[in-house]
Amino acid sequence: MNGMAHLGVGIGWRPEIADAVERLPGLDWVEVVAENICPGHLPDPLLRLRERGVRVVPHGVSLGLGGAERPDAAKLAALGERALALGAPLVTEHIAFVRSSSPALEAGHLLPVRRTRDALDVLCENVRIAQEALPVPLALENIAALVSWPGEELTEGQFLTELVERTGVRLLIDVANLHTNRVNRGEDPFAVLDAIPLEALAYVHVAGGVERDGVWHDTHAHPVPAVVLDVLAELRARVAPAGVLLERDDDFPAEAELAGELAAIRGVVGPLEAVALAPAGPSALPRGDAPGTAPADPRQRARVGEEQGALLSALVAGAEAPEGFDAERVRVQARALAAKRAGVVAKLAPELPGILGGEAPYREAFLGYAGSRPMTSGYRRDALDFAEHLLIRDLPADPAARRRLTAWWQDRAGARPPRRIVRWARALAGRAA
Repeated sequence: MNGMAHLGVGIGWRPEIADAVERLPGLDWVEVVAENICPGHLPDPLLRLRERGVRVVPHGVSLGLGGAERPDAAKLAALGERALALGAPLVTEHIAFVRSSSPALEAGHLLPVRRTRDALDVLCENVRIAQEALPVPLALENIAALVSWPGEELTEGQFLTELVERTGVRLLIDVANLHTNRVNRGEDPFAVLDAIPLEALAYVHVAGGVERDGVWHDTHAHPVPAVVLDVLAELRARVAPAGVLLERDDDFPAEAELAGELAAIRGVVGPLEAVALAPAGPSALPRGDAPGTAPADPRQRARVGEEQGALLSALVAGAEAPEGFDAERVRVQARALAAKRAGVVAKLAPELPGILGGEAPYREAFLGYAGSRPMTSGYRRDALDFAEHLLIRDLPADPAARRRLTAWWQDRAGARPPRRIVRWARALAGRAA
């Protein structure tokens, strides 16, 4: 898809604020989490926005292009389908890893790529694979991080610059993440802005967070602070982006507050310009003809996979922090991941807190489960595994709640759930009746 695209000022579309988003004055575009929509069954509020001419951009969170494995073809195809269904000018993802294959673990979160030559070579090949599979241009977002990798070989600016030069990929710069990394990793956001190729900028994210005990948590559940708007102003002083987007994922405020945050963003960025979204530079050349586009050596993938597996094991499986990491920061990140995991499961399976007697007992039970059972297959499977974990232990203690949990599990375990669990669950339901 060649040509120019003007996005303007927009907001992340979420079902919880769909009605408010439709009423926001002067809204130019929205971004949707790609994995949360089905191309053949787009929500009516989203369809109405499209009919009004509001652009919709899908934002992926599960590819893990910074991971040691090559991108999953099915995930790439699904992302491309959503782009076509939405008539999107581009799709976006993250410079991050989200899983490891040895051991097989899922983070349920975006984790930072170690800025080494090995990791960059792997990332560049994965990006080229994604670009060739997707029907529209790709832009990648810098992420926020609580932990720092030891022994990094490149700065953030060097890493992003070489990524763009070798692949032609566009950048989605999150100014809130730049501020997060200033607090958590001591990285100067203005130095990053000075070092990266802003001519590759697709658009910008703005979001809120909160600082606790010297750690900045990129929550997307708090108002955008002045320090983040200051970083946005510094970016705007260097370039006129095609679009700026407000992200809010939880603790949604009143409609007037959302409108006020958008107005504040408009006050900082002023008029925005159209930019070319077609890939440029090396990515326009045949594969293998551009400098630095040779496939990653299998030994590089193995080394990256070993490093990422060790960190992920410490974050979600109770292993010790790998050598060179700040062990306390790893523990903070591990607690944050467990809390996020509990929250996402509660959203996907809102019956569980009710069955277990409320939010507090649900979270206590889930965090006890999560400490010994790392996620391996996504949040929906995690909800079922959590229910099985409780039922196998004759929990919850209240017979009526146990019957409800048994029925809930049976309704969702699928056509052919594990026979041992089915027999046991039926026997338990009979005993509790």
